[in-house]
Amino acid sequence: RILNSSYNRTIDSAPFEVLFGVKMRDDTDLRLQEIIEQEFQSQFEEERNQIRTKAKEQIFKVQAENCKTYNLRLKKAQKYKVGEVVAIKRTQLGAGQKLRAKYLGPYRIEKAKFNDTYDVVKIGDHEGPIRTSTCVEYMKPWNNVSYK
Repeated sequence: RILNSSYNRTIDSAPFEVLFGVKMRDDTDLRLQEIIEQEFQSQFEEERNQIRTKAKEQIFKVQAENCKTYNLRLKKAQKYKVGEVVAIKRTQLGAGQKLRAKYLGPYRIEKAKFNDTYDVVKIGDHEGPIRTSTCVEYMKPWNNVSYK
């Protein structure tokens, strides 16, 4: 079987092919085909893994650059101490609020929490919540000395 299916240089094809006009199907050919397919599959997976690894490295590189440029523009949060007097930004807007003050206050800092957030308590009689929690980006120091 192997001799009939192997290439012959004299007749420029396999003897089985000359005799019957078609290529011989043999178990060895199927095994050879399976080996070739496995090799092709492993090569394809290896190339795909290389492409994915390269893409992952590029993503990490771009993320590091973006983080670096973002941190250059980032302003450090101001730290407040318990007992300081601050004003808090009005966060609930609605109709007729255009001409009202953008900040409410004064408020005294009651407790410092994590991630630059604070619990504040209203001082005096003015508009705004009696007790609330707010972050540094919505606070500013109170300028009036009479409330201390």
